[in-house]
Amino acid sequence: MTVTEIPRLEPMPELEWARAIELPRDAASATTPAELRTAWIHRAPEDQVLALFRAACAPGEPVPSPWWLRAVAAGTLGHREDGFRIEDRIDKLLSRRPGWEYVPWAADGESGYWEFMPSEGGRAGHRIPTTILPTERHPGWIDVLPAHSLTTPEPIAVAGLAGLRARLGEFEAVR
Repeated sequence: MTVTEIPRLEPMPELEWARAIELPRDAASATTPAELRTAWIHRAPEDQVLALFRAACAPGEPVPSPWWLRAVAAGTLGHREDGFRIEDRIDKLLSRRPGWEYVPWAADGESGYWEFMPSEGGRAGHRIPTTILPTERHPGWIDVLPAHSLTTPEPIAVAGLAGLRARLGEFEAVR
């Protein structure tokens, strides 16, 4: 390289994205969704988060991301705050009921989920407990994975918080 040549730097959206979703080490001890929202994607201006997300997805491969961001990017959820509100309402409902635990250590970039611990290893001997996950898959925003041992069952689409409240007894009956 000659003295007059200037090194060319190119942006690496995938690397920027990895840093944008990075959580501090103590995030694993979060007991609510709100305590888990400490990454750049939770705090930065929403338009910047969307722009970086779209740039990171541009090569055509999905990138690790929370359900609400995928929904906002697809235009099916209005804003990030709407997703936060859904997570907080699920947490408020489940935290009042015995047996439900919030699990903050989902896959990189993902939101946490809730497990019904009595459904694991009970009479039926299931190895994986009933799990409630927020999702962008449908406009009810809530999926339930029934307790299981081997093959992961298809998620049950739940019609929002009212649908979850109405069916909790059914989901909690599996023990």
